[in-house]
Order: sequence, then C-alpha cells, then structure tokens
Amino acid sequence: MTDFGAIDALLAGAKKEVPLPPTEERRALREELSVSRAQLAQALNVSPSTVGGWESGRDPSGEVREKYAYFLEGARTKLAAAAVEEPGPDEEPLPDEEAVADVATVESEQRTGPGPDDADDVEALSVPRPCVLCGQLAGHQVAGFPQHLDPAECGTSGPVQPASGGGQSTAARGVKVVPVGRRLKAADTPDLIGSAVAGALAQHSGDVEAATAALLKRAIPDAMALLDETRKGGRYDVVAHPWLPDILRKQSARGADQIWEARPKWSRAELPPGEHEITALDINGAYLSALKTHLPIGQLEHSTGDHHDRRRAGVHLITPPDWEHDAYLPNPIGNRDEPGPLWVTEPTLRMLLRLAGPKYGLCAPPEIHESWTSGATEGLLEKFRVALKDARDRAIAEDDEVTLEYVKAMYSKFVSTLGESNYNRELYRTDWMHMIRSQAFVNLWWKAHRAYDEGLMVVRAMGTDELHVIGDWRAVFPEGRAVTEVKVKDVYTVGLAEDAEDAEDAEDAEDAEDAEDAGADSAG
Repeated sequence: MTDFGAIDALLAGAKKEVPLPPTEERRALREELSVSRAQLAQALNVSPSTVGGWESGRDPSGEVREKYAYFLEGARTKLAAAAVEEPGPDEEPLPDEEAVADVATVESEQRTGPGPDDADDVEALSVPRPCVLCGQLAGHQVAGFPQHLDPAECGTSGPVQPASGGGQSTAARGVKVVPVGRRLKAADTPDLIGSAVAGALAQHSGDVEAATAALLKRAIPDAMALLDETRKGGRYDVVAHPWLPDILRKQSARGADQIWEARPKWSRAELPPGEHEITALDINGAYLSALKTHLPIGQLEHSTGDHHDRRRAGVHLITPPDWEHDAYLPNPIGNRDEPGPLWVTEPTLRMLLRLAGPKYGLCAPPEIHESWTSGATEGLLEKFRVALKDARDRAIAEDDEVTLEYVKAMYSKFVSTLGESNYNRELYRTDWMHMIRSQAFVNLWWKAHRAYDEGLMVVRAMGTDELHVIGDWRAVFPEGRAVTEVKVKDVYTVGLAEDAEDAEDAEDAEDAEDAEDAGADSAG
C-alpha cells in the first residue's frame, strides 16, 4: 500500500465525534422527560455519577457518546412534538415565576399596539382554556400561557372567602396582576431590616433589651412590608385572602383542618450494647430554609386520579406506603397511628415519590386519590428569604443579637400566622403555612438520611431542627450558625447507667448464690 493509500484508509476509518448539546441543556432535556439519572445510566450501562458528570461539563467518548447523543436528540424531538400539541385540561403549562405574562401590560398594548418584540406573544385560542391566574376559561394565550387580556375579567367569577378580620375580601384568587410598569421599574430591595433596627435603637437610646422587645412586637407587620417590597419586579402580587377548599379550613373553632404536615417525633428503639456519646444537633434557620419550596400561585383546582404533575403544587389525598426502616430512620410521614388515606402537602408527596424512585427504593410509591393544586413556582418567596438570610448572616458576623432576634421573629411568625390568626390579618394562606412547615420537616428528614448514609447512627429526629446522632458528625455536617450549618445543642452519654445497673444486678445474684451455697454447706 502506498503512502496515499494508507492515508485514504485512515480517512475512510476516521469518524467525526457526534455533537452534543450544551451541558445545561442535557440535564434539562432529561428532567423534562421525567427520566432519572439512574434510569438513563442503566440504559447506557454507566453509573449515575457518570451521567451527572456529563451534565456538569464532562463529555463522553466513543460508542457511549453516540448512544448519549441519540438519547438527547430523541428527547429534544419528543419534547418539541409535545409542545405543539394542544394540551388537555390536566396538561396545563407551568406558570413559572418569570414566564407568566403581565396581563396589565398586555391590556396596555391592546390600546397602543404591541411592541416589535411582543407581536407574536398574544394568540387567540380556538378552544378556551383555563387562565393560569384565575382558573376561569380564557380566549387568549400570552407567551404560551392561557390568560385573560382584560384584568377586569380575571378572577371575578369565583367564590369570595371572608377575610379573617371580618367582612369580605375583594380578591378571590391566588394571584393578581402587577400594575403596568411596576415590573420594569423594580429596584433593589431597600434595607428595611437595618433601618428598623437602627430606628428602634435610637428610639430607646441604645437600650438593647428595649429595642429588641419593640422590634419583636412589630415583627409580623414588618415581615409583610418586606414581603411586599421583595415582590416588586415579579409578574404578580400575592393575594391576601384567596378562596380555599374546606379541607384547609378548621373543622371547629378550636380544632384543626384536615392537612397532615408529617412532623417527625422519632427515637431509635434500640442501641447496640455499651456506652455511647450522643450529640444533639440544632439545625439553623429551619423555617427560613423552608421558605424555598414549591408554592401554588393560582387558585387551587380539584383533580382525581393517581397522577402527580411536577409543574403544580398543593395538597393531596394519598394512601401512604408501608415503611420498613423505622429501626434506623424515621417514617417520612411522621408518627401517625390511624391507618388509611390522609391529606398531605406537596413537600411530603414529593419526598415519598423520590424515596420510591430508583435512586433510593426505600418504599413503594404513595397512591394519590385526589388533589387540590395550582401552577407552582419554587421562587415565590425567594427574594423575601434571601433578604432575611442576608440580614441574619450580617448579624452573626457582627455579633448583632438585636437584628438576629428580630429576623428570627420575622420569619418564624410569618409562617406561624399564615393561617387563621388574630395577629396577622394581612395575609391568609393556610395552604402556604402547611407547605412551608412540611418543607422544614422534609429538610430535617433528609439530614437524618444523610447522617445515616454517611455512617452515623441516627438516634432521634424531632420537630424541625433537632437531630441526635452517634459518630463523627463533623465529617458530615459543617459546624456554625449559618443556615447551611449545624450547631451543638447538647452532648450526653447513654448506656453507662444501664450497664452499671446490670452489673449491680449480676453482683446481687452472685452474692445470693454464694449465700445459698454457704447455707447448703452448713446444713451438710
């Protein structure tokens, strides 16, 4: 073979690597199809961590690259085909925080004409579909989301729930339209927390205790003011008193509603023999972290059937799965004695579905009977949470106990008074209250699972922020006061008293046996 022949053979056998989409698109394509990393890894005969690496920047090579590219191209084609199909009632597009169109702006454009970048966003629907804001049928869609173009038509026909302060609320829906131009003129959130603390200290001549007491009394209205400020720039505002189904209403004046929050109250039944040092860990800012959860942004709508739409959030009537790991991990639905179906929140259901998935396989999937849900976003309270977190971090760094106590009161009272409360008549969102609380319980459960997975022995899990473990916990959790860290609440020892008591009982038994033997010898 000549040199030219060898080159021709090389060129004939050479293959150009199959192109792959950008790394951020790879994960999005997989998740849009609800395919887990474990499922894809099994199909490609690789490990889930390898798939994770591909979604983080590394590229496969050889035959597996061709298979991976084939999956991604197929996923893209499948999703594109689904996007052009007319969705049914249960396949309503997700009204994302930054994707829901500003109806008031659209109304203004009807008078002045849409701009060059917005001309294709508004379309007439051949068949009316539920508005993402109010749930009533709308004849148009904006940026792909069905909604009313006239705010006067949006949310006016639904039932009106009495406000907690008496009378009737004029808002009957879960969202309302932002005034024209507000989103475009949004500025950075002013430091309302720092201003309030400085003002209280000045008013009380630097008296820390008096300033703190004054700030705690105004924590609820101040939290509402901060929430309103942080909502500027969003596509919609929060409605204070939306209509809610009966399951979210108290059954009696002093009773509770029907929602089960899955609060953990678990202790390990048995410990190995011997003496053990147990560390009680305190989870920092549990409710603050739980503000990041999927919350419904529209009117809750009823549905039936064993189906979960991850684009929506609400409460669900489920039959929970059996839990066979109570010897070393708490039940994800908490301590519940009554069998049968129960109403749980979105965070609890998502955790059960995740635990039933191929990655964990710890239980069977829960059976969903019916649901009250709306389009959801995880970022509804995100700016509010970040403002509180940043103020808390600064207070810790500066050893500012006044601000620290004030911020803690703001987020804890915000959550605790979202339901029917005489202390907070500005915002009545019982559904949010249950979901935020449940998210805090879910966060604690996952910390318990992480401790177990990393080789610690989990002894107790209580409420939102208490986790007791045996072992080198500092190798698992960072220590500190930040919300991503934990601090030591207590250190205690178990096993010593029991061992001493057992030894004493054994010694008494031995003495009694010696005495009996001595008596027998004397009688002989």
